Amino acid sequence: MNAELINALSNSFTNILPSYYQSSDYLPINLSNTNTELQGVDVASSSAMERYIEGYLKRNKAKVAYGGYLEKRAIYQRSEHFNQNDPDTERNIHLGLDLWCPAGTPIIAPLSGTVHSFKNNDNYGDYGPTIIVEHTVGDIKLYTLYGHLSLASIQGLEKQKNVVKGQQIAELGDASVNGDYAPHLHFQIILDMQGNEGDYPGVCSKRDLSFYQKNCPDPNLILNLG
Repeated sequence: MNAELINALSNSFTNILPSYYQSSDYLPINLSNTNTELQGVDVASSSAMERYIEGYLKRNKAKVAYGGYLEKRAIYQRSEHFNQNDPDTERNIHLGLDLWCPAGTPIIAPLSGTVHSFKNNDNYGDYGPTIIVEHTVGDIKLYTLYGHLSLASIQGLEKQKNVVKGQQIAELGDASVNGDYAPHLHFQIILDMQGNEGDYPGVCSKRDLSFYQKNCPDPNLILNLG
């Protein structure tokens, strides 16, 4: 990744959720295939996953579970959207950072920019309502993607609308609209949109990982959650 971009991004905690969440409220969570606790959880069920995450937060006295960049996850096997029938093209490696917290939670812009595009990606297991914001950092253009939002988040939205760092740009949706997941934000950095509008792959196959890892750097470069 370009060193100039790394240096230009935030080097301190940046809250993408409301200020009533402090850095101490965030807790890493492992939702990969290596988490043996998930063997007893129906990962295909949004309600079962929501109970698991709520229990995990309660046990650890935290409010927001986060993580998932480059995690290999079994949850995507429930949907044809991820080509799970072909081991060569199965998309099961997560390219964003997830923040698991209640539906309705406001989402705050971590950088200023303009709305690039938005869409309701309503395939089973997809993003649901999605917003992509374009930013200029130094001489570099990049994009941030916000997935699993509420329908209200994209109603009345317009391309090229200005976004100011620190303003609310959306809110989280629930399982009825967000692709049938426990409520969470999928936050992703994209360097080249490759002509996509309102959507960009958030999960890739092992075969394509090298490209996507370069085009979608670790979102924690912006958030600095630990």
